Amino acid sequence: MEFVHKTVLLEEAVNALSVKPDGVYADATAGGGGHSSLILQSLNENGRLIAIDRDPDAIEVLKKRFADKPNVTIVNDVFDNIKSILENNGVSAADGILADLGVSSYQLDNGERGFSYHQDAPLDMRMSKSGYSAYDAVNNLSVNELCEIIRSYGEEKYAYSIAKNIVKARENKNIETTFELCDIISASMPAKAKRDGHPARKTFQALRIYVNRELTMLPDALKDMFDSLNTGGVLAIITFHSLEDRIVKNTFNEFCKGCTCPPEFPVCVCGKKPRGELLFKSVAPSEKEVEENLRSRSARLRAIRKL
Repeated sequence: MEFVHKTVLLEEAVNALSVKPDGVYADATAGGGGHSSLILQSLNENGRLIAIDRDPDAIEVLKKRFADKPNVTIVNDVFDNIKSILENNGVSAADGILADLGVSSYQLDNGERGFSYHQDAPLDMRMSKSGYSAYDAVNNLSVNELCEIIRSYGEEKYAYSIAKNIVKARENKNIETTFELCDIISASMPAKAKRDGHPARKTFQALRIYVNRELTMLPDALKDMFDSLNTGGVLAIITFHSLEDRIVKNTFNEFCKGCTCPPEFPVCVCGKKPRGELLFKSVAPSEKEVEENLRSRSARLRAIRKL
């Protein structure tokens, strides 16, 4: 299957970076190269782009797309390794870092990858195509572990019922495919709960987030990305659901906090100063973008400049 990904908040995200022609930038989730291509349009021969992605399929696309761009370095890695990625490529600090979180259109639409509840495929959901998979989680975790994942990462009301029935079903045979899991999820919910969207949507989201460590690695990754900026550099993050957006919002707010002394103190004794400033509250896709790409409707862009 051809790697096709509809880039979300393309111009808004790249504009937030205020790309300098001779600057150094990192696209931490380069995917099909949409954001990277627009960043490159503003760079001269002295500028540099580090294009990072954990998905080997994306890496192959990026290598072909930027084969004639000597100022592009392509790295197959996870963005929480941003510090070592930059260091290993001779970059002490970047002028801008962009991360477009979550799953790509290609990963969702490629049934073989096991992300979609609309296509029957082996349970997988690994963005890196290696390591621990959804199959491993579903067939090995306890009822309580599965319940906690589905409830916390999917905000699913029927998490316990779904977890209990998953464990019961695998007593007969391992759960191997997406449709097998969908059937179990559907049977675990009352009819009224299935009227508002696909019954497996929240559970699949939860398993994908768990398998790819999307939320557990995010707080430290945001701090490392911010620390990796030059003074005046910008960190821009695109989120797709409230759980990750809350982490980004709270982390950015922490970077912007100054004095933490109690209000009754006459003068500051902590000496803490703001490390960053928000460029805006958040940016959502335009009506036109949502019409053209319905998957963009939940996207939110946040950006912060390092002081």
